[in-house]
Amino acid sequence: MNHTKKHYESPSAEEYIKLRMAAGLSKKNEAAAEIGLRNSIFTVCLRQSDRLIGMGRIIGDGGCFYQIVDIAVDPEFQGKGLGKIVMTELTDYLEENAPEHSYVSLLADVPADGLYKKFGFEYTSPKSLGMYRKY
Repeated sequence: MNHTKKHYESPSAEEYIKLRMAAGLSKKNEAAAEIGLRNSIFTVCLRQSDRLIGMGRIIGDGGCFYQIVDIAVDPEFQGKGLGKIVMTELTDYLEENAPEHSYVSLLADVPADGLYKKFGFEYTSPKSLGMYRKY
């Protein structure tokens, strides 16, 4: 982990998709990934040499609503605190840049919800429930 470096630019769509798949997240269309990555508010990538081993992004309108997405760590590097590094970078960005009363959301896969709780995120239920629709 000593050779892990933080970068603040988006990865290529190809390496983004590769990391998502390795981390057990859903596959994304390469053209859609290029658009999404380009429109990120903030991105942090963790790399060893040139290899993408972890990342996370913030998307949203930049004012009222933000969403943390794409928290992914290559399985070979999981359990070494890299997810915590990514979340620290993302929440530090929000602390410095999100206007007062902004709403920050994320969808938590179990058991990653335990990590997100450490950063102050709470379950929305029973007041509200997360919903989604895939295309």
